[in-house]
Amino acid sequence: MIVISVVTALVLLALATQAGVVAVQRAFPPQGRMVEVDGASLHVVDIGPREAGLPIVMLHGASSNLEAMRRPLGDLLAKNHRVILIDRPGHGWSTRARRQDSTPQVQARMIDEALGKLGIARAVFVVHSWSGALGARLALDHPSRVAGLVMLAPVTHPWRGGVGRYNELIATPVIGPLLAYTITLPLGYFVTEAGARNVFLPQTMPDGFVQDSATPLLLRPREFIANAYDLVTLKEAVVAQVARYGEITAPVTIIAGEPDKTVKTGIHARPFAATVPNAKLIVLPDLGHMVQNAVPDLVTSEIEAMIGKIAPARAAAD
Repeated sequence: MIVISVVTALVLLALATQAGVVAVQRAFPPQGRMVEVDGASLHVVDIGPREAGLPIVMLHGASSNLEAMRRPLGDLLAKNHRVILIDRPGHGWSTRARRQDSTPQVQARMIDEALGKLGIARAVFVVHSWSGALGARLALDHPSRVAGLVMLAPVTHPWRGGVGRYNELIATPVIGPLLAYTITLPLGYFVTEAGARNVFLPQTMPDGFVQDSATPLLLRPREFIANAYDLVTLKEAVVAQVARYGEITAPVTIIAGEPDKTVKTGIHARPFAATVPNAKLIVLPDLGHMVQNAVPDLVTSEIEAMIGKIAPARAAAD
């Protein structure tokens, strides 16, 4: 009788999850176009004037999608620049063929291929959190594509501890999919807003952020599993690339906050800035993890300053 009850509960939860997936996807439909690359189909939103010179590519962190970079920062930049926002492989409306394609190295190759298909030879990359490691990998493996790199609260180095027991469970074969396809979405509806508020601290989360950023898309099983793989494989991935950071030649600006408890500045931003030859570090004493929301005007001015320096340097080199 107990077994029958458990199986019945799991079936009902699975049905509720599938209904929830349909509802979430109707509420947050894709806003751009799909670009096919080896091993993935990437959702790309292209905004701003096409003829505005050096484009800006924006890459979101973990547990999010391109909308987390679009409002307000992407829309602000798009007033004067072409802005390319990309759902990382497996996130938002992007897919990936293999869950194991979770490392910055693999995702950098996919994004580089997509930009080639879009005809974007060089760009300034704006990366947040998890994508700090991705931006660094792009600068290492695809240097001709990276004109400059602006990093917001970036992950760059190994850290003590793990990434949460639940993420480790979700990335476990059999057990992970069982959880993801039954309880994750129903449970997520109750904890998503509180989790988002914690990431913003000490800032206050803007009203409507969860909806405006399409965060509920994360609760879909296939994306939740992809996100877990990204997180549990990240530490080993940064260990593999950290010794190469001195090879980065592109100009780099890093903006981080000292109170950031999600990605600690002392472990990541400071040692990265000390290693990269052409790096500028800005650390603000009252800034949390969501840099693009907290200080969009500062980020915009730093991007503008970087682009202003890149263009004359390029002309002189030519």
